[in-house]
Amino acid sequence: MKLGQVFDPRRNALNALRLVLAAEVMLFHSWPCTGHMPPEATLQLFFSVGVDGFFAISGFLITRSWLTDPRLRDYLTARALRILPGFYVCLVVTAFVFAPLSMVIQGGSAAKLLGSTAPLQYVLKNSAIAYLQPTIDGTLHGVPGGPAWNGSMWSLIWELLCYVFVAAIGVAGLANRRWISPAVLVVATLAALVIPPLTFPGVWTIPQLAVRSAIMFSAGALLYQWRDVIPARWSLVAVCVVIVIAAGFLPDYRVVGALPLAYAVVVTGSLLKSERLRLRTDLSYGVYIYAFPAQQLLAVTGLATRLHPVLFFLAAAAATLPLAAASWFLIEKPSMSLKRRLRMKWSAPVTSSSDEPGPVSSADALADQPAPEAPGAA
Repeated sequence: MKLGQVFDPRRNALNALRLVLAAEVMLFHSWPCTGHMPPEATLQLFFSVGVDGFFAISGFLITRSWLTDPRLRDYLTARALRILPGFYVCLVVTAFVFAPLSMVIQGGSAAKLLGSTAPLQYVLKNSAIAYLQPTIDGTLHGVPGGPAWNGSMWSLIWELLCYVFVAAIGVAGLANRRWISPAVLVVATLAALVIPPLTFPGVWTIPQLAVRSAIMFSAGALLYQWRDVIPARWSLVAVCVVIVIAAGFLPDYRVVGALPLAYAVVVTGSLLKSERLRLRTDLSYGVYIYAFPAQQLLAVTGLATRLHPVLFFLAAAAATLPLAAASWFLIEKPSMSLKRRLRMKWSAPVTSSSDEPGPVSSADALADQPAPEAPGAA
């Protein structure tokens, strides 16, 4: 069967896979947060696959979102309400709860920190989504992972830029042109062959991050645009996994492994239709944005120097899941409900001067159909 026949927006395991990918990011961060480095042979894939998988799924779902409902206001509102409320609350909680708590644990004064401008500066300087100030002055002294409070936030600005690109080509009338996503993938791959590959640890440049994001997002978009011709088989998933693992020995695995990784993730999520894996409570975004602050707090307590990275990961998971659940139930889910209410309001029939109800477009009707949510997806 083809991917378009297999993928059911109401019955898939993409939420479960996103949670696995978020956990993979947390697992990788458990090494630097405890002052360790993963084995060299696994390093590139270990620090890449989680975030890259997120971008691939987003490329698939965001492309579907625009093609299903190509109305700019609905699209931008959905994107903003899915990603921004949780992001801003995480900034505030980190600055005004986690940072003062870390001061107390390390024998400092929480009142002194709260009386300074440091927490507010952290929130304001990062409020444009670009993670410009990773530290809060006076906090996280001597922890193995360094003074940054959130090593995951950097990717959100690139995700948002991908959303803007989809909107731009949609407004230009090119969203239905199936050559767009392959063209972007080819250009980004050629760029990846020219610029130095991302390394960890290392200083990442804007061109490197732009190319990384473009490769993975366009790979996911390609899968959706060509879903009617792409076969969806477990045997091909297995082949793609082998290709990704082999590509991990290249300087930049994405030049060979981007599309196979996207295929493995998206097709796996489409083929798995168990109700148990159809997670209506989507904790993946909350896990992604709260895991690193939770890990840094655990490091402040001294656990980072006493636990193996895997055990530290388990402790961090136990600390992160309640935060992710709170983010989902208190922030993200209500924001998504607001998104649906706004769509219904904007899709309501317009009453004419004769009080006769006007028609609702087919795009409006399609917009009300539920779709799986990604970080930033609608």
